[in-house]
Amino acid sequence: MFTSVLMIEKALTSADVEFVTTLHGDEPVSFHVLLQPRGDQADRLLRAIDDIALGALDEAAREAAQPEGKDAAEQGRQALDISLVALRAAGSEAEGRLIEDHPLDALRSVVEEVGADEVIVLTDPHYVEEFFHRDWASRARHKVGVPVLKLFSHSRTQGQSAT
Repeated sequence: MFTSVLMIEKALTSADVEFVTTLHGDEPVSFHVLLQPRGDQADRLLRAIDDIALGALDEAAREAAQPEGKDAAEQGRQALDISLVALRAAGSEAEGRLIEDHPLDALRSVVEEVGADEVIVLTDPHYVEEFFHRDWASRARHKVGVPVLKLFSHSRTQGQSAT
């Protein structure tokens, strides 16, 4: 069985689930999902800049109203649960956990603990962090010792792309 550690920042869409569960053809995949609740992985200004870069001005204007840190934990738990149910329904094994602090340290630990074959980082675009190579995928490539695949998540307004 192929073992993937999947880092996400929001609930997987059905398109995301289909994409990650079919990456390896018919080979069965076990997912270990890590989700960091919104607000802990980037500050409000960087998220607003990303929203503006994507043309989502209404999202940028709402950044101040979004829960962050501990206040986002309940939403994070729900997003994780939804994602795990969807991965299992697609025929994959899946377990997961919320990450509160130091996501890359947690990632390295989980990769070692489960003997992962790869890491998949599935997020919305984060242009500022990506430009400076401070995004999860760029930093993970130097920490985990397995291949790191960076994918952009599906959303209602954007399509899928990979880098």
